[in-house]
Amino acid sequence: MGLADILIKFGLILIIFVISLVMAMYSTYAERKVAAFFQDRIGPNRAGPWGILQPLADGGKMFLKEEIIPTNATPFLFIVGPSLAILTACIGSAVIPWGQTMLIGGYPVDLQVTDINVGVLYIFGVVSLGVYGVMIGGWASNNKYSLLGAIRAASQNISYEISMGLSIIALLMLTGTLSLREIAEQQHSWHWNVLRQPIGFILFIVCAFAETNRTPFDLPECETELVGGYHTEYSSMKLGFYLFAEYINMFISSAVMATLYWGGYNYPGMDWVAAHTGPALGPLIGVGIFFIKIILFIFFFMWVRWTIPRFRYDQLMDLGWKILIPLAIANIVLTGVGSTLLTHFGY
Repeated sequence: MGLADILIKFGLILIIFVISLVMAMYSTYAERKVAAFFQDRIGPNRAGPWGILQPLADGGKMFLKEEIIPTNATPFLFIVGPSLAILTACIGSAVIPWGQTMLIGGYPVDLQVTDINVGVLYIFGVVSLGVYGVMIGGWASNNKYSLLGAIRAASQNISYEISMGLSIIALLMLTGTLSLREIAEQQHSWHWNVLRQPIGFILFIVCAFAETNRTPFDLPECETELVGGYHTEYSSMKLGFYLFAEYINMFISSAVMATLYWGGYNYPGMDWVAAHTGPALGPLIGVGIFFIKIILFIFFFMWVRWTIPRFRYDQLMDLGWKILIPLAIANIVLTGVGSTLLTHFGY
């Protein structure tokens, strides 16, 4: 790898990092506006035109508030918790293909930080590490509400990661690869995996709600029972890291779902568009289509939050172990039988 390749990769990493933070910032603004729409209110409208500077005001408030570490907390781990949460949230984007290879001045540029042949496993590994930030923060706070929130988060993530992994196995049986780039390329034009794996997609998106601690699966931070859950004792930017991590996870989850099931940067008629726009503009249109899909998923996350009430904790665990896991196993069996029959009859 030459110096030019290293500089391009570094620039791409920086751009993706900035985009992730901006998406997280303005997801907070969108969340308030969506909630206001559903509740027949106006929402933020003071900071800037239509309130578009509200995320900057919130960020400034987080930075400028007083740093408080409770007397009985474990200081080092109290700081490590939110740091680990934001770190694992940001590194998940490294294997996501944001678009096709584009030519800039005759030089090919891959719109992906790295294309590893186990990209799906990398995503699952990063997701599994994310819960440690919550567990460490809840335990280090030395607060019973924080500890209960951390325990809930750990058991919830373990339960729903099994169903998510099983839903992915059925998809991998059809694609035959763990590379997100290859999975995206197989969905060229309109051959999207959601048409072949509708049950798997439904299972995956339900588990994604649980993995990101979003309503109706936000039991780790249930304010009616646990005050604020695992981040009860946090303030200032350490609290901001936890909140940012949730929105970045929502953004990355949406990108992964769009890549695995909804074609990623692919769209109907893309060959015709590429032939009439060239090797530089064509891939950028694909990136735009990809982000439209991501934004629609983020809106769906918010829509569900302000529409469906929170589950009880026993209902949460029953759904994960008694319904989603058996359904995911049945989906694997159906996929295997269907693939065998289609192969047998020459399709």
